[in-house]
Amino acid sequence: MNLTLVFLVLTNLLLLASGRLSTCIRIVAAQGVALGLLALSTGRPGLSIGAIALSLVSILLKGIVFPTLLSRAIREAQVRREARPFVGYTASVTLGVVLLLGAFGLDSRLALPRSDYPPLSVPAAFFTILVGLFLIVSRKQALSQVLGYLVMENGIFAFGLIHAREEGFLVGLGILLDVFVAVFVMGIAIFHINREFDHIDTERLSALKDWER
Repeated sequence: MNLTLVFLVLTNLLLLASGRLSTCIRIVAAQGVALGLLALSTGRPGLSIGAIALSLVSILLKGIVFPTLLSRAIREAQVRREARPFVGYTASVTLGVVLLLGAFGLDSRLALPRSDYPPLSVPAAFFTILVGLFLIVSRKQALSQVLGYLVMENGIFAFGLIHAREEGFLVGLGILLDVFVAVFVMGIAIFHINREFDHIDTERLSALKDWER
């Protein structure tokens, strides 16, 4: 489990340093597979049918379905990378380290039973959530913001898996259902935006103004 959590932290830093969308999609897909494996190592001792089902659904959606949909959106939109983010990549990685330290600080302030979960679980989950939020607000491309949403959901999913031991299966499926619907809605929105405006740069979309008749 600890290796999976370390992998989650490292992939978050890679996301902050990468501007190529196809690479970011692969990283998020790898996170999805890792979280699917994490579902097998949490909860009660032994592998239950619920844990196996949650793991398979997570790997299928996060590791295959979502990345495939986003890769198709990249091809349709003919966009390859985040060229000019609001926050540069070097600054993003630096802020990512600050966010990681903040996640450890937040963990130290929570009154949780330390013996019930690995030491890195809370910081890794909170760090993933914060990185997702940062990607949403610091990137211009709509696809990058969708990736940020998926990363944020990965953090919520990880926290739910580790800390909702009794009802982890229901929590995980609920989160997966929410993100499944959200990604489809975002994909449809991106498709229509690209068809109408020939780009998916949200900064350019914000420049639209009412015109006088």
